[in-house]
Amino acid sequence: MASNHRIGEIHALNPSSPPMPSVLLLTPTDSPDTYVAARLTTAADGTDHRDSPYATLVEPHDLAQGSLPNPGLVHADRLLTVQATDFLPGETLRVQSAKMAEILKKWANLQARAFYQAVHQPAQEAPFIPGQSRIPYGGRVFDEQELIHLVDSSLDFWLTTGRYADRFEAEFAQFLGVRRCLLVNSGSSANLLAFMVLTLPELGERRIRPGDEVITVAAGFPTTVAPIIQYGAVPVFVDLALPTYNLDCRWLEAAKSARTKAVMVAHTLGNPFDLGQVKQFCDRHGLWLIEDNCDALGSRYCLEGTWHYTGTLGDIGTSSFYPPHHMTMGEGGAVYTQNPQLGRLLLSLRDWGRDCWCPSGHDNTCKKRFQQQWGALPKGYDHKYVYAHFGYNLKVTEMQAAVGCAQLAKLPRFIAVRQRNWQRLRAGLADCADRFILPEPTGQADPSWFGFLLTVRAEAGFTREQIVNHLEAKGIQTRMLFAGNLIRHPCFNEMRQTGQGYRVVGELATTDQIMRDTFWVGVYPGMGLDRVDYMVESIRRF
Repeated sequence: MASNHRIGEIHALNPSSPPMPSVLLLTPTDSPDTYVAARLTTAADGTDHRDSPYATLVEPHDLAQGSLPNPGLVHADRLLTVQATDFLPGETLRVQSAKMAEILKKWANLQARAFYQAVHQPAQEAPFIPGQSRIPYGGRVFDEQELIHLVDSSLDFWLTTGRYADRFEAEFAQFLGVRRCLLVNSGSSANLLAFMVLTLPELGERRIRPGDEVITVAAGFPTTVAPIIQYGAVPVFVDLALPTYNLDCRWLEAAKSARTKAVMVAHTLGNPFDLGQVKQFCDRHGLWLIEDNCDALGSRYCLEGTWHYTGTLGDIGTSSFYPPHHMTMGEGGAVYTQNPQLGRLLLSLRDWGRDCWCPSGHDNTCKKRFQQQWGALPKGYDHKYVYAHFGYNLKVTEMQAAVGCAQLAKLPRFIAVRQRNWQRLRAGLADCADRFILPEPTGQADPSWFGFLLTVRAEAGFTREQIVNHLEAKGIQTRMLFAGNLIRHPCFNEMRQTGQGYRVVGELATTDQIMRDTFWVGVYPGMGLDRVDYMVESIRRF
């Protein structure tokens, strides 16, 4: 600063200055001895406004220097420019840094809100122009709250997992109705943890060992299958059923062998697979069930008369928070369970494989940090550096979690809009069933749709490539059902040539049909009905 005045000082103003009794200095300007300041009011002014989100109560004990006769309110939304020559002489009052952090954060929140309203909101509210406006299959839907949370967390500069991550894990677990939720850096990492935790020796005879088999499908995302192969277990692929696009439960018994240990499968584009049959199969044979819930957050399934969110009926569920998904952190994911033992083991694997469960920045939660015997280590070896498993570091940053907290509050609305858009597409294309296999929800399910699937019939008179090119030319983004048939991809070349490392039950005829003839369009909540109707019209008129 060009003068002796500091940020956080409170000054009374000269009578010739603007009619405000006193101000708190927020920041210097480029002009000498000139500052941006916030108005300080008291109850005596008749302008208390304690309900304002930008007002901060300053009490006498909040001062680091000087004495404040009465509590006052600092208004971060009532700013003025003052000069040092406007200050009355007298005792210098200065607010403590902790209280200044509260004040300055509210000021920063105000700027974040203004930035959203000036920059992002106009783009989000731009009118749809048919044939010119792009209709993506998915994307970020946000408002000023995400920016406010993001700025707030960055100002703390904690960076790694912290208070926002703790808050998200608690609120997300409450939303789903599960005992334990852990944030991770992606949905793929969530799948990795969900599988690898089932290989740990603490699970005894039920642990998955190399060479054991896991029933799954080939028409999905590769990171549902990748952990199985990377560990040395054997994926056993079963076919899908139309029009639900989920695994065909008729193949489950045929897929089981003496080495089968688990079923790991996704709910296709938000449509739950038949959890009643699959869970019954797993329970009957003592198999683990991992629900890849990355594309189905908010979907529900009615089991024995009670509705449950998908991801909560199996032993472990996973979610992804990549931007096109039901909610986003940019990158991020979650793994969750009702099983206390699995919850503890998942935490260890996520956090380097350590035995200690102290949060970052905390020590000696167990009160026995230097008193225990571990493995072949000397007695009393620091528990914070004892490793029970070969783990990873898959935590999110605090800033990602902050965005997630704002997104989670919007999730019920996101789900409702996805369902509305899907129903609009389904109704608008109902009489196109002669050309397309139209999607249907699974019985006993209430899907939270990720997209709208269409399979071109053999007798349609056109191919998938032709209609996809037509839609893309009209600005409508399309996607395949992920891998289509993962076994036919280059990553499977060596295994396919040797016939080792995986097993196929049946011919996967429907999987190949999906690979050749299926595509999907979006239903994400950033899409208004004008865009949905344009998609319907573009498909119908092809």
